[in-house]
Amino acid sequence: MADDAASLWRNLWPWLAMLALLGFWMLGAYNRLVALRAAILSAWGGVDQLLKTRSQVVLALLAAVTDRLQGEEAALAAADQAQAALQQALDGLGQRLADPAAVAALAEADGVLAGRLARLVALAEQQPGLRTDSSVGAPLQALHAMAPQLHFARQQFNDAGQHYDLALAQFPTRLLRPVFGFNPAGRF
Repeated sequence: MADDAASLWRNLWPWLAMLALLGFWMLGAYNRLVALRAAILSAWGGVDQLLKTRSQVVLALLAAVTDRLQGEEAALAAADQAQAALQQALDGLGQRLADPAAVAALAEADGVLAGRLARLVALAEQQPGLRTDSSVGAPLQALHAMAPQLHFARQQFNDAGQHYDLALAQFPTRLLRPVFGFNPAGRF
């Protein structure tokens, strides 16, 4: 009887060791992916803050130039609609940063806003009296200063997403995707 138990243990020991090794590997891979996803959320914090600040600046600019840009109501309305569409995309995104479709919708709304803001800024800068007015000049300067900051924050977010996606695509970690429900990250 003792020989049977010892023989069973000798035959079972390698399988238990491989099972323990597999469990530790899965735990390590899971923790790595969770940490990389947390880095995406952290990088998103900078982008989100800049988008909220830019939204306030755009609203201040729109309020300051609405009465002064006679005949440009279409450009003002287009910028206002684009800002509202970006806010709606932000609200729809929430914390679904790993959803490429939601991030793509946000990127598209941001691109539309950028084009309409460029037109609005050009219209405001063409008016000599508007550039020197502090209620218009300050938002214009803030938008110009914010552009490189937003670009850098977006790049950090995209880099974090790329690191996550690369880790997710590596073998054998990619075998965990269906087990734990990890999905590729979106790019902004």
